[in-house]
Amino acid sequence: MAPTSLPVNRQAQIEEPWHKLGRTEVAERLGTSREQGLSSAEAQARLEKYGPNRLEEAPPKKFITLLWEQLNNFVVYLLFAAVIISAILGEWVEAGAVMAIVVLNAGFGIVQERRAEQALAALRQLASPEAHVLRDGRRVDVPSYEVVPGDVVFLEAGNYIPADVRLIEAVNLRVEEAALTGESVPVEKSAGRLEKADVGLGDRVNTTFMGTLVSYGRGSGIVVNTGMRTQVGLIAEMLQSVHHEPTPLQRRLEELGRWLGWAALAICALVFAVGILRGQEALHMFEVAVTLAIAAVPEGLPAVVTISLALGMREMIKRNALIRRLSSVETLGSATVIGSDKTGTLTQNAMTVTSVWVDGRRVEISGTGYQPQGEFTLDGKSFDLGKHHGVFSALWLGALNNDAILESSAESGTRVVGDPTEAAMLVAAAKADAAYGELTRRYPRVQEIPFDSDRKRMTTIHQVADPLTADLSPFHEAHEHKGWHVVAVKGAPDVVLELCKQYQTIDDVVAPLNDNMRTRILEANDQMAQDALRVIAVAYRISKDVPDKLTPEHVEQDLVFVGLLGMIDPPRPEVKDALAKARSAGIRTVMITGDYPQTARAIALQIGLVDEANSKVIPGAELNEMTDEQLREEIKRTSVFARVSPEHKVRIVQALRANGNVVAMTGDGVNDAPALKQADIGVAMGITGTDVAKETADMVLTDDNYSSIVSAVEQGRVIYSNIRKFVFFLLSCNTAEIMIIFTAIMMGLPSPLAPIQLLWLNLLTDGAPALALGTEKGDPDIMKLPPRRKDEPIIDGEMRIGIGIQTVVKTAATLTAYVLGLQLFPTSGAENLTASTMAFMTLGLSELVRAYTARSEHYSMFHGGLFSNKNMNVAVMISTVLLLVVVFFPPFQGVFDTTSLTWLQWEIVLPLSVLPAVAAEITKWFIRRGLERKSAAAAA
Repeated sequence: MAPTSLPVNRQAQIEEPWHKLGRTEVAERLGTSREQGLSSAEAQARLEKYGPNRLEEAPPKKFITLLWEQLNNFVVYLLFAAVIISAILGEWVEAGAVMAIVVLNAGFGIVQERRAEQALAALRQLASPEAHVLRDGRRVDVPSYEVVPGDVVFLEAGNYIPADVRLIEAVNLRVEEAALTGESVPVEKSAGRLEKADVGLGDRVNTTFMGTLVSYGRGSGIVVNTGMRTQVGLIAEMLQSVHHEPTPLQRRLEELGRWLGWAALAICALVFAVGILRGQEALHMFEVAVTLAIAAVPEGLPAVVTISLALGMREMIKRNALIRRLSSVETLGSATVIGSDKTGTLTQNAMTVTSVWVDGRRVEISGTGYQPQGEFTLDGKSFDLGKHHGVFSALWLGALNNDAILESSAESGTRVVGDPTEAAMLVAAAKADAAYGELTRRYPRVQEIPFDSDRKRMTTIHQVADPLTADLSPFHEAHEHKGWHVVAVKGAPDVVLELCKQYQTIDDVVAPLNDNMRTRILEANDQMAQDALRVIAVAYRISKDVPDKLTPEHVEQDLVFVGLLGMIDPPRPEVKDALAKARSAGIRTVMITGDYPQTARAIALQIGLVDEANSKVIPGAELNEMTDEQLREEIKRTSVFARVSPEHKVRIVQALRANGNVVAMTGDGVNDAPALKQADIGVAMGITGTDVAKETADMVLTDDNYSSIVSAVEQGRVIYSNIRKFVFFLLSCNTAEIMIIFTAIMMGLPSPLAPIQLLWLNLLTDGAPALALGTEKGDPDIMKLPPRRKDEPIIDGEMRIGIGIQTVVKTAATLTAYVLGLQLFPTSGAENLTASTMAFMTLGLSELVRAYTARSEHYSMFHGGLFSNKNMNVAVMISTVLLLVVVFFPPFQGVFDTTSLTWLQWEIVLPLSVLPAVAAEITKWFIRRGLERKSAAAAA
């Protein structure tokens, strides 16, 4: 059959239900031959038409774009205006200082953002380096980027799938799809057509997907989609289309900047107008207005916020959380919902045998992961394996009938080669002191009948080469038959049971398998399945010779049923406590997984995510039937979603956000990437996570520990609390400066403070303590408070009261010092440097003392130790020295319009400097009393 050309309509090709079509029809539609493949010429033509089998990358942001993103906010606009006006007036020192702040802040942001858009490059690396295809009737190897729709490809264990492939042959084929679908165990594949068109990715057993891994068996198929048309390509396209919205912090700082800007302009205009009406010179009043503008704008705020977030990133690393975007530090602290993948996030991503059923007894096995340490218990009591060989037999059969390999190294720990289910059996046997190497030496494999998805079982034949003694032999009477053979069978319980005529008791006695025991075995299987365990049955028989005909009919007969092995991908041990801590902090967790509903529900119950009364699970098929409005309502009541696709995950995140939540989405697979980017903050696993997930996420957990998420949330809250503290501190300083100048002008007095003095206070004397506030450890009750509202402003009612009180007290103290300086220490000339210096020092010292009271919004400055923050001590010391230098060092006196003060003058300045701190402590005492009364009323 001559290959025909394909339709160019990309969307039509993507939406074609290839899994519903028969193998012959797939070949016909794609214009290929199952026996000959494509011709070289046709393959080249299709490569030119559809392009290389690669994922497209979004163009990187240009430097000018990154720069504009850093400069495009209202506070920076005000700083630019201050630079221009200062330069016009010839105040080059002020202009240079403010411009340096703008450049520093923009540089910090650009360096961080340069690393943010590498997800698509990581996606490209998922493609296999070469593919085995059929061209011109011959099997050849080609680079994976040359694979085209219609190519016949061959798949073997260890191969990455080069494109989306509709299978035409599958021999014991299992594919590891956890990175794409979230399925915790390899998926058994077959080549037959499916009846339904609307089938989720995890259930398309006749299709393999680009970037997934063949873990067992072999197969072949026809490429149906390549490059951006593949399922991984659709994810890449979703990543490109997701728009990053401003974080809550960015929105609040933008609102704050606008509020400050308009307030400053209004006051400047008012002062200018009043001065003109009083007959002042226009140029003089303009200079006064500029002074007010400098006082109004917290020049150090952008830099302090940026540096504080960077310090927060460093602290996060200590807590095993690597932050990739500065603004994400704060966003995590305001999270109200954590949307978590199950496999590898809430669970260990390591199948583990947790139960062995033998002869009516269900023995539980402890231990986690692939480490061969664990205890055997029956009804909560220690179980003696030495007295009950039936359990030995079950575990050792699972180890002999096994193709997996466990590789251990000091660097990477234990690594699984092969099927995770079989690896779990090896580990379970090792926990019973069954050394795999010793076992295979004594019972070497001589023949096998591979697993088949139709037969649902696997059989291996082992020679009894060096049998164990009777008290240790795992097989009844095998020690008496050296040179004979053990036929070991494992598979689906109902299938294996049909092949058995006897069963082995727990005490190593073979008894007839009657109907009553068959019923008990099936009931045990049902109970283990209800517990979300994957159940495997094991059986055996002793045979003198290997049958001449190695067929199931001759080999798999008259078996002795031994037991059931139940396994699951278990929860991480620390998850339950971490979820409880998150719940106490008002944070809800939602499980979003590609695994089966029953498994998801069982894990959710084990970790305390849901309880029996509220354990509803919504599968992906049901999600497809819901409108966005219905999903928004349903998600308020449901915390577990199963068998979901990447598109479902994005819809769930969107629904949570539409309900007003700040969403942190966790995950480790390719399938999680779009949802990670859609969420307010994406959290990827650093060890088990794919490169795609890591590069897309805002935060990467370096230890894959779910509790680190909660720890990061706590640190995020601490950081936001610290941001509030230094915003409160800086604004109370700035508003006081405005009111000092405004009140003095209204009183007909000269301006007490020069522009250069205000800039010195704003940048250095205020800036250093503000940075120190950013290193506070947080109040002790920070994880007992509910999450902040998404629309909660930085400056709330409580802070406005505090700013108002500080403004009044600082204004009164500074003007008192200034007026006393004018009256008690008059000097000749237009300016009274003594009075101005007294005002300057009163305001500067009051802000430094006030910094200690700003360490907590509610607790006393003595709570937890007055000098416990070493950074604050250093900052105050440096700032005090800087204040004293400009007053006592002659070269600076001329620049800053200051003069040395006498002891009498200091006796006025120092008491006045303490008043704002006293006022702050009194204010906090009243606030604490109010909160205590409110808490008592709520408890009553």
